[in-house]
Amino acid sequence: MATTSTGEVAVALPLMVSLVMTLVTIVLNAFALIVIVNFIRHHHQLGRSGIRYSRDVAIVSAAILLGGTAHLVEILTWAVVFVLCGQFGHLSSAFYNSAMLYTSLGAGEVAMSSSWKLLGPFETADGMLAFGVSTAIVISVIQLMVRTRFHDLPNF
Repeated sequence: MATTSTGEVAVALPLMVSLVMTLVTIVLNAFALIVIVNFIRHHHQLGRSGIRYSRDVAIVSAAILLGGTAHLVEILTWAVVFVLCGQFGHLSSAFYNSAMLYTSLGAGEVAMSSSWKLLGPFETADGMLAFGVSTAIVISVIQLMVRTRFHDLPNF
């Protein structure tokens, strides 16, 4: 969608692209959640969770790394969209800009054109929601470890 003046920002196409990207990241987060839950379930069924501190730290760290990997894939996916939209010539600069937006650190060093700059706020909102999901997953894993370790304590 072309703009008629320098001050106008395109809305319809960037909004549609952002909504599709948000759905893509929801699917990626759901996949990461399934992997993490199965990983935790496996270790819990084998009696490895809630037994030793060092093993619990390793299990929680693995869950965090799996979630972090999902975030990197999501940042890369947004970066590919930026390249496909013609906003960046190289994937590396698009990835950097995407990481800055996804983590809500800022708009990066390159401003996108008025035709696509609305992607930025949507990626930031998407990243914030994804980090919220990751935080919830990690808290749930830690709660499982604590419940398992202290299952014999009354009123816990």
